[in-house]
Amino acid sequence: MTLLRAEGLQRSFGGVQAVAGVSFEVAAGELFALIGPNGAGKSTCFNLINGQLRPDAGRVLLDGRDITGLPPRRIWRLGVGRTFQITATFGSLTVLENVQAALLSRQRRLFGLWRSVAAEDPAPALALLARVGMAEQAHRPCGVLAYGDLKRVELAIALANAPRLLLMDEPTAGMAPAERLSLMALTARIARESGIAVLFTEHDMDVVFRHADRILVLDRGRPLAEGRPEEVRADPRVRAVYLGEEG
Repeated sequence: MTLLRAEGLQRSFGGVQAVAGVSFEVAAGELFALIGPNGAGKSTCFNLINGQLRPDAGRVLLDGRDITGLPPRRIWRLGVGRTFQITATFGSLTVLENVQAALLSRQRRLFGLWRSVAAEDPAPALALLARVGMAEQAHRPCGVLAYGDLKRVELAIALANAPRLLLMDEPTAGMAPAERLSLMALTARIARESGIAVLFTEHDMDVVFRHADRILVLDRGRPLAEGRPEEVRADPRVRAVYLGEEG
């Protein structure tokens, strides 16, 4: 079942066309990678889908509903989670408290946040932390965690909204190679178990080709190639333009 559909997205900044006629679909339980060289339009596409930018043309559909141009908070309320290239957690709060805060936000109970977190049943947050392998570190401050562990906490925070669609912007940036593959394997397992559609951008091609179900390659804002990893890897246009190979 298609969860996300982008139709003919276009966006210009002055005389520069950052995105030009980009269309794709992402199904429930699928990992879809959006890749390309710097300046290809990946971040602009992400921000068009997330509501941070409004397209000049085209539209974005979530489970058949037109969400084009809605503000990010409304899109989040509709079941779209997001992780960022630079982790965004409260360093002085514990791992558990960070996830509890996300759960309270989903329930629209952020008024009196600190009192609410202290009185909250920890079980739902601990269950989320167990899913990402962080339950044993629940009571450690986020500020002392290793970077790879912070990425897992951020994933738990995104899952607190029970998303139908998860947007992951450079999810493995700054991580060691083994940690990158481990995080994406975890993400893939959770996505398939829960039927979450995942759209991600990534520069590590090993991560992309191991874990993406399908890939869309952009070049200068335009679609260059789309298909399964083995099809994209074999495409001579991708090798020439993106991977820097000839032939």
